[in-house]
Parts: sequence; structure tokens; C-alpha cells
Amino acid sequence: MTGTNRVSGRQARRGRRRGSGSRRRTLFWRAGLWSTALCVGLPLALIVLLRWAPPPTTAFMLRSAWLSGTAVKASAEVERLAPPTYRWTDWEEIAPQAALAVIASEDQKFADHNGFDVEAIQMALEDAREGGRLRGASTISQQTAKNLFLWPGRSFVRKGLEAYLTVLIELCWSKQRIVEVYLNIAEFGGGLFGITAASERFFGKTPAELTADEAAHAAARRRRPGRGTRLGSVAAVSGNVSGAASHQIG
Repeated sequence: MTGTNRVSGRQARRGRRRGSGSRRRTLFWRAGLWSTALCVGLPLALIVLLRWAPPPTTAFMLRSAWLSGTAVKASAEVERLAPPTYRWTDWEEIAPQAALAVIASEDQKFADHNGFDVEAIQMALEDAREGGRLRGASTISQQTAKNLFLWPGRSFVRKGLEAYLTVLIELCWSKQRIVEVYLNIAEFGGGLFGITAASERFFGKTPAELTADEAAHAAARRRRPGRGTRLGSVAAVSGNVSGAASHQIG
């Protein structure tokens, strides 16, 4: 009986160990599935919500607010430490020239691509291979994703997240909505976020009252936030507006 009891005891312990290991594996897989669902589902839910609701803030605004509260300049990329100024303005209350100006300045193929300008990406990579500086090739859709949810920088992790979010935005939003959100959250320098803050600061008027020249100046400041404008930049934007006007935003 004693030997039989020992065998039974060993078998029971092995069974408990196997059961414990099985439970740990089950918990591990459940945690992985929940984490994956959260990482995939939460951004999707937010983007679907923002299809209709104005964003209350963005990752870049939060970063600007945090940096403006520090006594020491925390990053070489920060040009002016000013608290963010932001107020949402609906599409109908923004002059059409503002949308045309940012498209002409930053993403002339906006109406034709699905979030990524493949040709511009290929040209940027070719320039880098030939020894040039790796320049940006981001579309308005990519910049919207980055400004809303991410941080500055060119790491592969951030670029991968940006690509995923860009795909979701292109799937869930119209082109008009993408431009509307971008015009409202893009930084125009010195903590000025959105076309409303820029219009009031630089021209003393609402976005609905902007002229074509003023919209071109604002877009040029978008290209060089916090550094003022160059006449060449404004002329280049103005010259491209007519080309952008030939594409309907919808």
C-alpha cells in the first residue's frame, strides 16, 4: 500500500504541474489576444468617433503643453516654447483657399492617392541612397495620423504606427474630413494649432475671411513652423494653388 501511495502521489503532483502550466499558457494567450485587440481596436474606435466629433486635443498639443511648462528647452526640435492655442472650426466656416493652399504646399497628389505617395517615397529613398539627407515624403493623411496620435521623429516604430493609423483614417474618413481635421490640428508655429489660431494671430480675421494670398502665407508657415515665411515659399504655394484647385476634395 505504501508503494502504491507513493506512485499515486507522484502522479498527482505531475498532474498539478501540468494543470498549472496549462493555465499559465492559457492566461498568456488570453493576455496576448486582449492586448492585440486593444492595440487594434482602440485606435479604430477613436478614428471612427473622430469621423464626426472634433478632437479635443492631440498628441502634439499635449507635447507642446508639456514642453511649455518646463523651464529648460527639452528638445532641439522645439523652436518656441509657447502653450498651445487651439479652437476647432467646421469645414463650412473655413475659406476654400485654405484647403487648396495646404494641398498645394504639402501634398499635391492628395486627391489621387490612398494615404501614401509611393513616388515621393521612392524618390526620397533614392536621394538617401545617393548620400543625400533622408527627407520626408509624408502625405496630409500621414501627417494627420502623426499629429493626432504620435510624436515627432523618424524611428521605424513610429513610422510603422503612422502607416497603420493612416490606413485606418483613409478607410474611415472622406478626403474632405481628412483636410478638415488637418487644417484644425496642424501647427502653424509657436504653439498655434489650427487655421483658426493662425488666422487670428497673423491676419486678425476668421478662417472664412482668408484671401488666397493669406492662405498661401499660412501654408508657407506650416512648412516652416515658428520660423516665419520666405517670399519664395509663399510664391511656390501660390503658384501651385491653381493645380490643386483642379482636383475636387470629397
